[in-house]
Amino acid sequence: MNKPSAIVFAYHSVGVRGIKSLLARGVEIKLVVSHEDNPNETIWFESVAALCAECGIERVTPDNPNTPEFIAQLKSYAPDFIFSFYYRNMLCEEILNVPSRGAYNLHGSLLPKYRGRVPVNWAVLHGETETGATLHEMTVKPDAGAIIEQVAVPILPDDTAFEVFGKLTVASEQVLWSALPGILAGHPNRTANDLSKGSYFGGRKPEDGRIDWSKDAKDVYNLHRAVAPPYPGAFFDHAGSRFIIEKARFYGQDAAEIALNLPQGISVVDNAVFGICGDGKAIKILALQRDGKTLSIEEVKYYFA
Repeated sequence: MNKPSAIVFAYHSVGVRGIKSLLARGVEIKLVVSHEDNPNETIWFESVAALCAECGIERVTPDNPNTPEFIAQLKSYAPDFIFSFYYRNMLCEEILNVPSRGAYNLHGSLLPKYRGRVPVNWAVLHGETETGATLHEMTVKPDAGAIIEQVAVPILPDDTAFEVFGKLTVASEQVLWSALPGILAGHPNRTANDLSKGSYFGGRKPEDGRIDWSKDAKDVYNLHRAVAPPYPGAFFDHAGSRFIIEKARFYGQDAAEIALNLPQGISVVDNAVFGICGDGKAIKILALQRDGKTLSIEEVKYYFA
């Protein structure tokens, strides 16, 4: 009996775990479509390129997969399935129609919530206490196909998006591992994806990490958690320099309980660094960067005396 075959669109740690899960379930991967690493991006995640080289899997990195020439190449492989694991480009309808037995995508939220780009960062930014991984059928409309399987993970009060992504990488592997037997046997467990109960979010830019100290302390803290390193980081400008919050904790106390008459922004009190926010409450900044360097308390005092 022939092995089921697939073309896999993959990048990031979820791409690595997805490819490994397919191989472990006996799927023949005929081709991996991926991205070249961006030299301007901090690469903190696992490498699909390295895995493909190790396993002898053909890998290509087209700038645009939706060209007639590349679609013809995909058709020549005659795959049973297409799987997409954190691939960053949208796939056109003609590509989704290439496999004979369906196209499936792993998404980093509990659909229909947080459809679209960077769902982990958006969930943390909005103070969610739970998110998860969803395997769903692919349609031309993003993240709108029937749900096959979901696994939830908690978002703890001090979790950064980086920490949540680690949980979602494991949850994605669990979802795929659990759903694959039914998919390969031809009877996936479908649940309607009711888009009226969710919402769509676009991508985020580094500039979206700019701190507005007039906002409530919880909002500022959630922004920090959502974009904390290795993401670009929540930042503010002061005296011609840019500062990035590397590590912080929600302090919650009123500024008056720390010291009297503290203005919005950064203050140093008894060798502790605080960010005073619009509601009069504070976040405690445990590490602050300038020009990619973590500042000592003496350096912080120098800039914010």
